[in-house]
Amino acid sequence: MARHETFSLGQWRGVRGEAALAEVSRSIAVQGGGFRRFAAFLGPGYLVAVGYMDPGNWATSIAGGSKFGYTLLVVALVSNIMAIVLQSLTARLAIASGRDLAQACRDAFAPWVAYPLWLLAEIAIIATDIAEVIGTAIGLNLLFGIPLELGVIITALDVFLILYLQKKGFRWLEAFVIALLGVIALSFGVQIALADPDWGAVILGFAPTVEIVKNPEMLYLALGILGATVMPHNLYLHSAIVQTRAYGHTLREKRQALRFATIDSTVALMFALLINASILIVAAATFHAGGIGEVAELDEAHQMLGPLMGAAVAPMLFAVALLACGLNSTVTATLAGQAVMEGFLRLRLPPWLRRLSTRAIAIVPAAAVTILYGSEGTGRLLILTQVVLSLQLSFAVVPLVVFTTSRRRMGEMVAPVWLGAVAWGIAAAIVGLNLKLLWDFFGLGG
Repeated sequence: MARHETFSLGQWRGVRGEAALAEVSRSIAVQGGGFRRFAAFLGPGYLVAVGYMDPGNWATSIAGGSKFGYTLLVVALVSNIMAIVLQSLTARLAIASGRDLAQACRDAFAPWVAYPLWLLAEIAIIATDIAEVIGTAIGLNLLFGIPLELGVIITALDVFLILYLQKKGFRWLEAFVIALLGVIALSFGVQIALADPDWGAVILGFAPTVEIVKNPEMLYLALGILGATVMPHNLYLHSAIVQTRAYGHTLREKRQALRFATIDSTVALMFALLINASILIVAAATFHAGGIGEVAELDEAHQMLGPLMGAAVAPMLFAVALLACGLNSTVTATLAGQAVMEGFLRLRLPPWLRRLSTRAIAIVPAAAVTILYGSEGTGRLLILTQVVLSLQLSFAVVPLVVFTTSRRRMGEMVAPVWLGAVAWGIAAAIVGLNLKLLWDFFGLGG
């Protein structure tokens, strides 16, 4: 056993050091056998799944569904499959090496590589936070009539909710997130029933089509969906929070932990696909089918749902689910930001200071757009943040795949050849699609 530890951990440039999120690292006991042991690993996957249904995802899915009907459902499906593979790799990296992705980048690369990766990760978290600020502010506006400008400021107060939950223990944090996920699922279950979609067209929407790549506008939204689904900060987050379980140090215990963690994240991400697909289906069945070609603003979607569905409860359910998504995303983005800063820089800030500093940066563009353009500009800003996330994704995915396919770094827990091939294929697809988007954006494609 000692030989395995030395072999797998000795090929990094730096010493591993203290785990990120040290206050909760290995704080959850893994005891007993069978289902009881498996149940101890349930939770991190659902915190990760939150990032796959945040307010930015709503904007891209609603825009895609209203403009192109069910066509982009295949993008949600493929993105989710990519997410399942990549999140399983983050768990593998964390459990095999004892490092989260940020620590691995710091310990594997020279500073001139690691620091730009840290900066890109911070940009991704800020883009995520902008989406949460806007989504939560819109949810507060729709439910309670709070002006958007004031709602943007109020979102800074969510730091106290996070601090309270963290003090009660990591399991309380997970329970809070899962409870809100239940509210979101119930809300969309009712909305799907009211929308009464064309299920034949829904099934066809999961079939691939080359039109997505050929049509620049469709590709832009598709990459927005990809950026909103496979989010860079989730890779850093998952690799940190999977280490909240005290799973042991033997190779057998690590392999069992990897199996349970992979099941946890896979089931949670299938749930996320259900929600993402529901958002797009509702938009396609109401707006697109109703002849409304493009809906980019969340408050506009909220106003139209009641008349189009013929039910007054639909807008309220939409607003409740949106607010729940915003609150949930707040929790996970804070944890991800903490893990990124601690992992890359070994810099530990109090959670309240880390949260307020990130939120302050996010509030500035959100408040500026809200004040200058009102609700009309928030939808476009939301979609832009998701495209920014998609462009940042390569810089998290490529290092992850490099690490987990390296026997020097992973030892006996290196990714199997087939999984490595799939992972490199995913990385190549993400890089290629982003290059295509940039090519079209700068008009190089004619």
